[in-house]
Amino acid sequence: MSSFKPLLLASLLAAALPGAAFAQAAWPAAKPITLIVPYSAGGSVDFNARLVATKLGERLKQSVVIENVTGAGGAIGVAKAVNAAPDGYTLVAGPDSAIAIGKLINPAAFKFDPLKDLAPVGMLNTAPMVLVARPGLEVRSYADFVKLAKAAPGKYNYATSGVGTVLQLAMELLKERSGIFVTHVPYRGGAQIATDVIGNQVDLAMLVSTSAIAHVNGGRLKALGVTGSKRLDALPNVPAFDEMPGLKGYSMVSWTGIFAPAATPPATVKRLNEELNAVLTDPEVRTKLQEQGALPGSGSAEDLGKFVQAEYVRNQKIVQAANIKE
Repeated sequence: MSSFKPLLLASLLAAALPGAAFAQAAWPAAKPITLIVPYSAGGSVDFNARLVATKLGERLKQSVVIENVTGAGGAIGVAKAVNAAPDGYTLVAGPDSAIAIGKLINPAAFKFDPLKDLAPVGMLNTAPMVLVARPGLEVRSYADFVKLAKAAPGKYNYATSGVGTVLQLAMELLKERSGIFVTHVPYRGGAQIATDVIGNQVDLAMLVSTSAIAHVNGGRLKALGVTGSKRLDALPNVPAFDEMPGLKGYSMVSWTGIFAPAATPPATVKRLNEELNAVLTDPEVRTKLQEQGALPGSGSAEDLGKFVQAEYVRNQKIVQAANIKE
């Protein structure tokens, strides 16, 4: 009987070993990684996320699968990532509006706190915006438009893809800095905006550079300024607002970061950040991002965390000053 017990114990331990080995398998060996995109397929966030996911999967030797989870301005998709197991197998491509704006204007939809409930992994990309004017508006520069707007407060309007977007906040900050009043015309999406501005139905639009470049270079829209801190290579004759009198220091960009649930192990976040940065140095990835009017991201997870905190603080001031509400 005494010899049977050690044999039984050894058998039980042997049976348990495969499970123990599986539980301790080095990340990311256990299963594919899901990268949530909180918008529908086909948009710029989706395109850029898919581009990076493919290369990231190659480097990690594990599939990175895109899951589009739409609704509530990105809140539903981000919430799914917030509530996912913090095991490194769920990430989210978090855009500016869902991470650093949404909770400020629609707290009912954004019941989580992106700054506390997500772990920054790394910046995927940034993209400046371009303020464009309709062909029939008799201006050649932003200074010309400011003169018109000051002479007739409320007469002119501008379009964006919705209330509480980074596009609206960029224009509202510009209005505040310039001392002008221009009416916001929110659209339900961006596809129709350029068409309506080209057709002289709307005076101005704040567009992500991706949407503006072809129309400006084609002579269909007038570009009055770029929101980033420097000019775009694709629009070398269009000044950055930072260059203009009275607007020194003005800089706003659209951006998307990669985030994980807050309690994801630091070692996993560090590995993800390293691999993401490696992907973003790939010439093919950089070229395709730049073709979209985007600039490849870079830097540490800590860099992204500090950036998001600063964005949130600035956006809070803009939202309060302009009384922006959903």
